[in-house]
Amino acid sequence: MSETTELPRLVILHKQSTSARVRFMTLGDSVLAFSPLPEPAALRAEDYSSKLSFHPTAALRAAEKKLGLAEGGLEPVPDFCIWLDTPHGDQAVLLAACTSIDPPFAAAEKQGGKFIAITEARRLPLVEREILRRTYEHVLG
Repeated sequence: MSETTELPRLVILHKQSTSARVRFMTLGDSVLAFSPLPEPAALRAEDYSSKLSFHPTAALRAAEKKLGLAEGGLEPVPDFCIWLDTPHGDQAVLLAACTSIDPPFAAAEKQGGKFIAITEARRLPLVEREILRRTYEHVLG
């Protein structure tokens, strides 16, 4: 594993408490907050509950601030950290869940984003679709 050069990217999701409907925040053409991956980026084949991971607090607080959410508006999804190989070094991807009853649609829209179901992710790059598949499996068990 080479040295990582950036804070972890986040996949931000909302899971409806009554129906278990899962939606992912997209920002522009990416599901990774707050910038798309550099080309080429490759998902590691290893288990996504990597032993080496980041403490998510700094990344979550920065995301809440950028989205205009109150502190505590995002919470980390435990035991999820996947790694990507990029030309700039290792890149970690963490999973954050919205704590609100409904997805924060307005916050996403202010950043040029929206919430989508996994079935709407066909337009995303292959590596991001694979990341979504792994997050979906992790959340639903």
